Amino acid sequence: MTQVDLSELVLSGTGIDRIAAFLDGLSPGQRLAQVQGSPRKMQPLLFDLAAHGAPLTLNDFVSPSTPAGQPVIHQGWNNLPLPAFGRRFKKPMVRHPDHPDQLFGYNDSPFTPLIGPGYFIHTSTDHQPDWADRGGTVIDYFRVPDHDVPSTWPRVRPNSRGLQFFVYHKTRDFMRRVSAHVTIGAAYKKGQRIGAFFMLVRQDG
Repeated sequence: MTQVDLSELVLSGTGIDRIAAFLDGLSPGQRLAQVQGSPRKMQPLLFDLAAHGAPLTLNDFVSPSTPAGQPVIHQGWNNLPLPAFGRRFKKPMVRHPDHPDQLFGYNDSPFTPLIGPGYFIHTSTDHQPDWADRGGTVIDYFRVPDHDVPSTWPRVRPNSRGLQFFVYHKTRDFMRRVSAHVTIGAAYKKGQRIGAFFMLVRQDG
């Protein structure tokens, strides 16, 4: 039995190193349950705590040992005011075929058929010094893949078209490391934080 709870640790202001150790000590199923059982109010606090954690790199999302073209699935949980089914989503990610310093992916959620896949390019923030304080990496919806994507994925569409415009257009998600498998992101639209946060749990194997 788990003796502590993720939300209790965060809401009590526990340091990020202890939170990371707690999550790292769980099985994959327990880890996902802790994330997807957490309250909305926890995520802004955790994002702030994660500013003091270990550095985050693209290798935390797709390992260099992952075969070329193989997607890595990240199970997501956002803080939107929705029932649980609407807060769950996935972000499959693949390393860019020509640029190993980039990942690309899309959003797979119950709303994807309606609003579109929300493709993105995922990079380090090293190239933008003014972004570094926001997070170690950035999921950038200003940019979408300009090459073939896995055949089972949706067709690539610019985020300026259709209903995607209202969700992803001119949006960037800045990411911080929580633990070996868990990251947290804050959404910025037109350069301003909009109060939308989400957690990702990397699904290995």
